[in-house]
Parts: sequence; C-alpha cells; structure tokens
Amino acid sequence: MTIGSLLAWVQTTAIASAIGGSTQLTGLLSGIHLLGLTLLVGAAVVSGLRMMGIILVETPTADVVLWPGRGMIVGLIISVTSGLLLFSPRAVAAAGNSLFQIKILLLSVAVAFHFGVYRRISKRHDARASALKITGGLGAILWFAVAVAGCAFILFE
Repeated sequence: MTIGSLLAWVQTTAIASAIGGSTQLTGLLSGIHLLGLTLLVGAAVVSGLRMMGIILVETPTADVVLWPGRGMIVGLIISVTSGLLLFSPRAVAAAGNSLFQIKILLLSVAVAFHFGVYRRISKRHDARASALKITGGLGAILWFAVAVAGCAFILFE
C-alpha cells in the first residue's frame, strides 16, 4: 500500500466523511485545535521567557517550567488529535500542500527538540544560564513557527 492510497483510504472513512460533511463539526474541531495550540504556545512562551531570564527570575527555572511543561503536553495532545481529525477529510490535498508539509516538518522538529533537549535542560538545577537562554528561546521560536505555519496553511491553501 502506497502513502497516496493510504491517504485516499483515510478520506473515505466514516469519521472523515462525517467531519467533511459537517460545517459545525469542522468548526468545533477547529476551535478545539486552536485551544490546544493556544495552551501549547502560551506555555512555551511562559517557560521560554523564564528560561531566558526575563520573567520570574527569583524562582528556580525547574520550578517555573513544571506546570507550563504539563500544559504543553496537554496542548500538544489536543492539537495533534484534533489536527488529525481535521486532516482526515482532505488528507490527499493537505499532504500535497507545501505549507502543510512545512507545518508538519516544524512540528516534528519542535517535538523532537522539546523532548530531546528542552525538557532535559529546563529540569537541571545546574544548567548554565547561556544554555537555558538558548534552549528557552529556541523552544519558543519553534512552537511559534508551528503556529505561523498552521495559519499560513489555512490562509493560503
């Protein structure tokens, strides 16, 4: 089975048909998707600003990023789940769209960076200030870039 035939099959599923045939369901899922993205990016900004030493500087970084880190995970789960549902009725067209491909690439890089670097550095009590600043700034920029790419995909698809 090729990727193209798998995507074509996804579009024929009952869930994809229900979502694609309902403006209300698409709108509800879009709203949920944006709420998840808001939680994700908002938490990334809060923890990133702390890691950069801009806010809450009197509180240890590991203490500040704990709750936003959990918010990021919840926001990511909400956004990915609702995003997959929104993707299903137009899987073939979306997958072939260069803006969507950029969004998915940025999302993959942001997730890999978050779990591979960001979480480790943010939890270290002995992390150097420069490492915290660079990691916090890169993390916030990556998540913001995912949001911008998603907006570009919606506006220019």
